[in-house]
Amino acid sequence: MLLPHAKEREYRFKLALRMGLPIFALVLALVSNTLITTYESLNASFYLESILLIAFSIYFIFYLIYSAFDIRITESVSKVFTREYLYKYLIKELEKNREYTLILISIDNLNEINSRYGIKNGDKVVFSVAKWIGEYLQSKDINNFPLGHIKGGDFIIGLQGNKENYSTILELMCLKSEEFKVDDIEVKISGAINDISFSNNLDYMVENLFELQELSRNQKLNPAKLDEINPSELESFVIKAIKLKSFTVMKQDVFENEKVVIKECFIKLKTPQGKMLHQKTYMKVLDKLGLMLDYDLMVLEKSISNCKKENSDIFALSISPTSIRNPMFARRVKELFNANPEVKNRVIFLLSEGEYYSQISKYNTILKSLKNLGVSIAIDRLGAIHTSFLYLRDLDIDVVRFDSFYTKDIEKNSNKSIIDGFNLMAHKKGVKTWIKMIENEDIKQEAKKLKVDYLQGKYLAPLEKFYDN
Repeated sequence: MLLPHAKEREYRFKLALRMGLPIFALVLALVSNTLITTYESLNASFYLESILLIAFSIYFIFYLIYSAFDIRITESVSKVFTREYLYKYLIKELEKNREYTLILISIDNLNEINSRYGIKNGDKVVFSVAKWIGEYLQSKDINNFPLGHIKGGDFIIGLQGNKENYSTILELMCLKSEEFKVDDIEVKISGAINDISFSNNLDYMVENLFELQELSRNQKLNPAKLDEINPSELESFVIKAIKLKSFTVMKQDVFENEKVVIKECFIKLKTPQGKMLHQKTYMKVLDKLGLMLDYDLMVLEKSISNCKKENSDIFALSISPTSIRNPMFARRVKELFNANPEVKNRVIFLLSEGEYYSQISKYNTILKSLKNLGVSIAIDRLGAIHTSFLYLRDLDIDVVRFDSFYTKDIEKNSNKSIIDGFNLMAHKKGVKTWIKMIENEDIKQEAKKLKVDYLQGKYLAPLEKFYDN
């Protein structure tokens, strides 16, 4: 492991010498030249002045060394590299190494620790985890590696070589962490790994680490295989697809009492080579590039166009809540619905939130204006995160769709009771309920017994191509 304090002292010393030595060399050269060329006519005052000048130059160098200690390359809490220094270091490593691996180690419950035990104990946990990471890797004969604290409870490690050399070590490390405690405080740790084969851009690699970690936490496979597309190419593909409106729309029927009442639309962007990009691949890219509004408007305009071609079908499409709350989106929705009155009451916006939006009164005002235009509002993934339940309580909505987690194990009494409870609450508010991923007759019958309004899944209807541009 790169010892932070030793590395920091070395860095500061070199910095001070780079700044001070040229001045000292110049003074010495001037004094030497004067002595060589005019030594016969020099008086005693010159020698005194020269000694003072050289002494001042030496003092100035030491002053620079002392001042350089104000430049920190280690983080005060964890005692490992700061994010700024770590990034500078890793960029150089990625440039000079053909094989290089990054590992992300995170304290998953740091916020809970800070809240329950206090920030002081939280800092102690951060320091202890950083120390434990270093000691663990050294116990595996891995030395001379940079370790940095990039934010919160997240650490990045840089290692020479490809990820196959370290994947097993990371797995064992995460298993070993289950026994890790700091003063009887339970610490939950997770990790992720990638290497330069994914990208040699540090920012892309770090973003991918967090994506892989999230997938690992959720114990889900990545259907889009994110690591197979270079992120810079992915950004280019997304920009071109939005600009050219190059995408495919798939649809799936949703049933109420054996009758098709809704068609849910699924969007896949297309690369210039015609390859389909799954939503999980490009949604974060849209956010990063600030293209979510353009994307949602593109999807809405095409859905309205399809609405006009169909007789009386109702179309459901996922819209980002950030777009819903954007005045530009609201104005465009109004223009489209006023220009196409035949689509009124035939569009459902499916909203999926990651965090609770506290300005509920404002949110309800926006939703009311959309509903006045003839848009129905549905909250997706009820039961997956606490915000869904709060929205059922607080928002003026029309439909809630249960998270698919409950569908998979609907025969379990616990899940059945949860769905039954949510279903009862929704119906008391006059809100329709919706369940997806009906994969067999047993799940279908259980959902019907629970009196869920809308049923959806491959067992009931396949996913079909609806539009291709």
